[in-house]
Amino acid sequence: ALTAENFESTVKDNGIVLVDFWADWCQPCKRFSPIYEDASGRHENVVFGKVDTEDARDLSAALEIQSIPTIMGFKDGNLVFRQAGMLSGGQLDSLIEQIEALDIEAEKAKAAGQA
Repeated sequence: ALTAENFESTVKDNGIVLVDFWADWCQPCKRFSPIYEDASGRHENVVFGKVDTEDARDLSAALEIQSIPTIMGFKDGNLVFRQAGMLSGGQLDSLIEQIEALDIEAEKAKAAGQA
């Protein structure tokens, strides 16, 4: 479980971090939870975090979470993916593979060149 206190350090101190924003009352969140848990068992090099939007209202507001479930993906402390809505197991696996393959330094250089 991620909170306002440990969110930033978790994202910065780990290579790849996926975060599931959810709430207990959210039916799509409940359907997505086993898919997310299953993926965490297959991808040991990825940190899988969850943020209960009811318990972490300030964090959710700061990150502008407007609908749940929302999935955020970070690589080397950088937000590289954000999407509201459920993903299938295959989509989640594909997302992880894409994040793993992402050259974050090249993306930063490309963004700097466009700025």
